Amino acid sequence: MNIIRHAAFTLFTSLALLFAATSQAQDRPAALVEGRDYAPISNGIPFANAKGKVEIAEVFGYWCHHCNNFQPLVDKWKLGLPKDVDFVYVPAAFDPEDPFSKAYFAARQLKLPLDKVHHDLFRAIHTDGSLPKNASEDELAQFHTRYGVTAAKFLAAMNSKPVAAQVRWANKFIETSQIEGTPTVIVAGKYRVLGRSHQEVLRIASQLAAQLKSQGR
Repeated sequence: MNIIRHAAFTLFTSLALLFAATSQAQDRPAALVEGRDYAPISNGIPFANAKGKVEIAEVFGYWCHHCNNFQPLVDKWKLGLPKDVDFVYVPAAFDPEDPFSKAYFAARQLKLPLDKVHHDLFRAIHTDGSLPKNASEDELAQFHTRYGVTAAKFLAAMNSKPVAAQVRWANKFIETSQIEGTPTVIVAGKYRVLGRSHQEVLRIASQLAAQLKSQGR
């Protein structure tokens, strides 16, 4: 009987250890593969470069319906980001004179409620149809009057030197990161996330950020 009990105990212990090891392996995310999950960026640097944080940047366009579909997922995902991860939006300034890019930085310069403006613009273009995808500077200035700024003041901000410099930097960031479409997610200025779905893009971005933090980079 003792031999049977010992054999049973040994079998139970072995199965428990096997189950624990299997569970840990299942919980551990699969290793990322260069060329499938991400592409390294030569001489890349973060867009905002917040000290002591790993940056995750989304290059987006208000006119982009994929970006509009991506936004609700980003909203939920951002809530779970660690404090040492800095998420930033980068308007897709493929053209340094792009009105939407100028409007984004003008709103930031004027300290408008950026999160509300961001969502309202997507809604106006893709849901309400109250703003065209190729909105002019005047149309965007008028749109922003709902946040307590005059159209003239907003237009002046859009065409100010500080905003022009920010748009040029966004354009440079896009070129350096070899971005061809939107939305595109860049981690620490070092990696362009690939992925086959919006959910996968966010998972890969989180995993890359965690790896960089563990490496002290």
